[in-house]
Amino acid sequence: MKQVYPDYYDRFACTASACAHTCCTGWEIDVDTAALARWREADGEFGERLKNSIAPGGEPHFILGAGERCPFLNSENLCDIILTLGEGGLCDICADHPRFRTFLSDRTETGLGLCCEEAGRLLFSHKDPVSLISRGGERLTREENALLTLRGRAMDAVQDRTRTIPQRIGAMLAVCGAEPDVRPVRYWAGFLLELERMDEKWTELLEGLPAGDAALQDFDACMEPRVHEYENLLWYLLFRHFMSALDGGDIASRPRFAALGYRLIRALGAAELARTGSFDTPDMIELARLFSSEIEYSDENLDAVFDELA
Repeated sequence: MKQVYPDYYDRFACTASACAHTCCTGWEIDVDTAALARWREADGEFGERLKNSIAPGGEPHFILGAGERCPFLNSENLCDIILTLGEGGLCDICADHPRFRTFLSDRTETGLGLCCEEAGRLLFSHKDPVSLISRGGERLTREENALLTLRGRAMDAVQDRTRTIPQRIGAMLAVCGAEPDVRPVRYWAGFLLELERMDEKWTELLEGLPAGDAALQDFDACMEPRVHEYENLLWYLLFRHFMSALDGGDIASRPRFAALGYRLIRALGAAELARTGSFDTPDMIELARLFSSEIEYSDENLDAVFDELA
């Protein structure tokens, strides 16, 4: 079995209480059966707390507290499970987040989701082209090999630093036989506003997008020294979503999704620059975090966008 991950993956470490947007609030936290069995055997006061924090009936999950906080997130934004039992005491979803995995027949690809601001910092501070690290061997199907080869060509296109970002996107789409989506960003803002949303800030940003493109020229000038951030965003979206086309999805919608991510974050960034007079890498990390949380971490929203792009 081959294990594949980005070259910055091993540098990831949770920033815990230093994180401005903890992953321990706002999410339903499912509990896997192995953790549930361990916790049911736990004794003492903390064992009772574990048992009493699981919602009765249905899929096991934590009962969230005020502000949709995990019941084990303490006042210092630290995890009481880790503090009491160590990291080995966590349920799978907490131990694994923000990692995502793509499973092929003899290959597992692991990445870091951009809903995590530390994952965003690692990605957008990566000034050299991102590469993949591989360990182990693999025997894949013909379809898997063909799709991996196509994704590799698309990734090469977005990392071609002799071209502008729009030229790279055009090459990425052409490699995949995909026509560009020419609907304006305002159309997509309206589309996304019809989907389920979690964060009011995301709603405000989408509703506040200007109708025209007057601010884009100033924003492109602002981003010129940091064009690797766009490159890495495109690369990440290809890495995370391209191979899901194996599950019966439309291949062309995957590079179109990467292009949409760029277009949407560019437009939101231009609006931010026009509103505040600045747009730094932390602002890019925040926009990517919202985009990822609201779209990538909702199967329903992600499927709706892919269907609209097909």
